[in-house]
Amino acid sequence: MSENSSVSRRLVFSVAVPLALFFVLTVVLLDSIFRGLSAQALRDRLDEQLIAVLASAEVSPEGRVELSLPDPESRLVTPDSGYYAWIRQRSGAELWRSPSAGTLALDAKQVAGVGSTVYRMQRLADGSELAVLSRGLSWEVAEGDNRDLEFSVAESTRPYQLQLYRFRRQMTGWFLLLALALLGTLAWRMRRALEPVRRLAREIGAVERGEQEKLSGNFPRELERVTRNLNALLKAERERITRYRDTLGNLAHSLKTPLAVIRASAAQEGAEAQRTIEAEVERMNQIVEHQLKRAAMSGSMTLGSDVVPVAPLVAELRAALLKVHAGRELVIEVLVEGEPGFGGDRGDLMELLGNLLDNACKWCRSRVRVRAALAPDAPLGERLCVCVEDDGPGIAAADRERVVERGVRADERQPGHGLGLAMVRDTIALYGGRFEIGTAAELGGARIALYLPGR
Repeated sequence: MSENSSVSRRLVFSVAVPLALFFVLTVVLLDSIFRGLSAQALRDRLDEQLIAVLASAEVSPEGRVELSLPDPESRLVTPDSGYYAWIRQRSGAELWRSPSAGTLALDAKQVAGVGSTVYRMQRLADGSELAVLSRGLSWEVAEGDNRDLEFSVAESTRPYQLQLYRFRRQMTGWFLLLALALLGTLAWRMRRALEPVRRLAREIGAVERGEQEKLSGNFPRELERVTRNLNALLKAERERITRYRDTLGNLAHSLKTPLAVIRASAAQEGAEAQRTIEAEVERMNQIVEHQLKRAAMSGSMTLGSDVVPVAPLVAELRAALLKVHAGRELVIEVLVEGEPGFGGDRGDLMELLGNLLDNACKWCRSRVRVRAALAPDAPLGERLCVCVEDDGPGIAAADRERVVERGVRADERQPGHGLGLAMVRDTIALYGGRFEIGTAAELGGARIALYLPGR
């Protein structure tokens, strides 16, 4: 059987071979039992016939044998009936034979001595076979005169062979029908039992063709773990593809601000402009490395990250954004209480604050405020609070859940790609933190607060 044959065929074949072997052995055993019983029945009939011949035989002193058969319609009287009997002397001379024997050619020699009984098979000239039972006796024909005689009865084995043939044919036919019925039932039940496996194969094909996203959950217990692991694998693969696609968008979005700074600095001359361009190119290189590292991550953060000071990073972003928006009279206020630190990756914090500050600078009228502080009593994953506020139009309450989706902007008329807040949401989810969108109490514009691991 080939390696790629179906499971149903393998199972049916693995059961059919022992079943066929069992049936063959059963047929052989039953045939042996039937042959033994038939042979014993034949021997018993010959023994009864021999006793009847002995009981009805009379031998005169002259050696003549007279036999009064009990039934004139006995098969011993009917020629070629298949039942035969004869009496011989020790010398082999035949004293009497039944009318049924006619001219049948029989063995001329005596085989049973006095007091012995011999059962044998004798093949005739026409190829047929006789079962012969002979018994040797010392027969007293007169006082003091005993004769050694052999009494024999025989029966043709042809009826026995025909009966055995019919039995074998019927037994083989019935067992063959039984085997076919069992194999058919087994194949049908196997097909029913393996239907979940075929359904699993069909659903996997549907997933490959894009007709469904995952495998259905209603499988037998034996396949439940397989389908659960496959669904987990499919989910991880979709997340990986989504993460790679999002990373490309995030990368392009993150490079916008450094490119704007370079563009603004390229129009200027002098060492300061050159240093600014070099700093922004280095920042772009760090952003690319950071996004590539995130693309290879499995989606969860590890413990033991270094503490990233918040104040220097906010100051760096403030300086870059002031250059990007040099044509506007922006005021970016930074209010950092103490020395709060972020318990995570510096590139992630740079991406978070960069997106929020860039949005605030684009939408504000003239003022942006950044607050950062630690809350020691808050949960471990929310101890650092960073709040970005502006004096712009703000975000309507009806749009606050919608704007965090990728590609969605509160005002479609304004330029942009709608990725900033989606990137913030994804990064926050990596750290198990949270963020809130509200209205700035003092400035009147949008207020976005981040709660992250902090020390």
